[in-house]
Amino acid sequence: MAIKPLLRIFLVVLVLHTTACAMVKVGDVSPREYIAHRRGDILSGRHLSGHTAETLAMAGLDAGTCERVPVPCIASLTALSPMAEERRQSAIAEMWLARAMNGNPGTGEQGDKAREAAYLEVARHAYAYLFYTERAAPERAFEDRQTQVRDYYNYAVQQLAILLGRHSREHTEKGMASDIGQTHVMVDIHTLAWANQRPREVVAASALRFEGLRSTYRRDGLGAELVVDVRSPEGNESNAYRSMPTPSATAFLRFSGDSLASVLGTRDAVLEGHDPFRDTTVSVGATTVPLAGNFTAGYGLWLARSGFATQSLATLLGRGDAITQPRIYLMQPYDPNRRIILLLHGLASSPEAWVNVANDILGDERLRRNFQIWQVYYPTNVPIAVNNRAIRDAFAQTLKHFDPSGNAVASHHLVIIGHSMGGILARLLVSSSGDTLWNQVTQGSARKRAFFEKHAGDFGPYLHFDALPNVDEAVFIASPHRGTTFAANPVARMLSNLIRLPGAIVTRFGGLLADLDGSDGGAKGRKAPLLPNSIDNLQASDPFIRAAASLPIDARVRYHSIIARKKAEGPLEDSDDGLVPYWSSHLAGAASEKIIVSGHSVQETPAAVLELRRILNENIDRDAGRLP
Repeated sequence: MAIKPLLRIFLVVLVLHTTACAMVKVGDVSPREYIAHRRGDILSGRHLSGHTAETLAMAGLDAGTCERVPVPCIASLTALSPMAEERRQSAIAEMWLARAMNGNPGTGEQGDKAREAAYLEVARHAYAYLFYTERAAPERAFEDRQTQVRDYYNYAVQQLAILLGRHSREHTEKGMASDIGQTHVMVDIHTLAWANQRPREVVAASALRFEGLRSTYRRDGLGAELVVDVRSPEGNESNAYRSMPTPSATAFLRFSGDSLASVLGTRDAVLEGHDPFRDTTVSVGATTVPLAGNFTAGYGLWLARSGFATQSLATLLGRGDAITQPRIYLMQPYDPNRRIILLLHGLASSPEAWVNVANDILGDERLRRNFQIWQVYYPTNVPIAVNNRAIRDAFAQTLKHFDPSGNAVASHHLVIIGHSMGGILARLLVSSSGDTLWNQVTQGSARKRAFFEKHAGDFGPYLHFDALPNVDEAVFIASPHRGTTFAANPVARMLSNLIRLPGAIVTRFGGLLADLDGSDGGAKGRKAPLLPNSIDNLQASDPFIRAAASLPIDARVRYHSIIARKKAEGPLEDSDDGLVPYWSSHLAGAASEKIIVSGHSVQETPAAVLELRRILNENIDRDAGRLP
């Protein structure tokens, strides 16, 4: 009788114990754990993702062991059947990435080759997952796993492109080839504008961090975002125009084959170079996906390596590494179907003055589709009249080089934007002189007028000009159209006295001025008058600036003013930005006038950039019906 209760208790305990072992337990997941589980992987956390760990568990493999020694696990997973190919290929791609990043492929040349081969296999299996598994890429558009695998592909292609870029310094052929593992990889960059140049360096855009740029603009997609340094040796560029020497590029690794088996088995691949400004998508078979692109990194790297900050000061003073002629810099490879925005900086400045303006325009997708940016870099110590002539010539030479017939979209309906003294030059470019400047300069004695008539061939090109015929919009920012009293104060006069003009200008005009002084009855032995420099021209009393301010802007040109005032208080008419007064910047007849509380470098403020974007978007809307 006593045995039955004991037996009953034993059976109850046995059942409870068995049930406890089979029980599924549940707990709370924190937001951080949620993201780590869904998004964490070998790239972000240095451990295999939850997706791969689950796939390995299905195969009876340990994720920790496979992370440390991936190759045997890759072989086991490859042989396992049945298994969905999406699971298999994505897991194998991540384990090859573990091999390349955390595995120990060895050191020295053999280690580098093993690492290259591992990255190639990452790209191969990610490519197979994206294009040749059960579902097409668009069907997985919102899945975290596809985003992870896309990143594996992009990172692996990035590393391969950098390695092949190093190899290219040892080769001269445009169609360079390389054997990586057992796969023959051709490099195809024939569509890129710089294809005939050997890169000095290939840099991962994702590895660059910039100070001084408010935003980094990029496009998510497939492919490795790169910057290619193709600077020419110093002194090798004699033309007025320059392409930005650090263009952006996107690398895409394409494997031969049109099925999963053929892609996995192929021994041929092509590393394609794409211009992200032109190419927005890439296709494999019937699938088209967005092409990744970075629109900031190339520009930022160029400015960081340019030395503009010191060179612009040297140019103002006319010493050291000073420039003596204007240069036109193309911010991207020339595109005949994008209109041109021409940027002109101010005194003692350079393309660095436009750092956030240019970056924000390039980063705006609609503006980027419609415009390309050309920056004028000119010697700011030279008289304004001389710069006006030289910039016109440099711009005409550049436009003729790229569009000899003048029929391209790029050659019409240009927009000019000038800051400070660059605004004065921008206004001259959209104005016609008639005889106004000539009459102003030659007024005086009959002997003086006769002298200028005799030397009309020397002075005429600087005093007679017409508005550029292909500009229909202009923006003047903090521009002293009527000069500024600041240019006459003791500090400015002392700086003016330190300026040394380029020798060619002194040689050409210095003797003429001395002759003019003699012909006009100058005292014997008196020092010949000095050539005026840019600071002299900026004085409100300067004859040239006064005459230039009276020139009418071409009727075809719609123009705008962005004007800064240093203090918000007080009458607008009495305000200034610390250097330029309102009465000098204001232009009657402007389509718009934006007042911003700021110092003289107002062009870099968010408010000014937003105003420029508004003007440019309105320009697109207005011209939509008349542009092809």
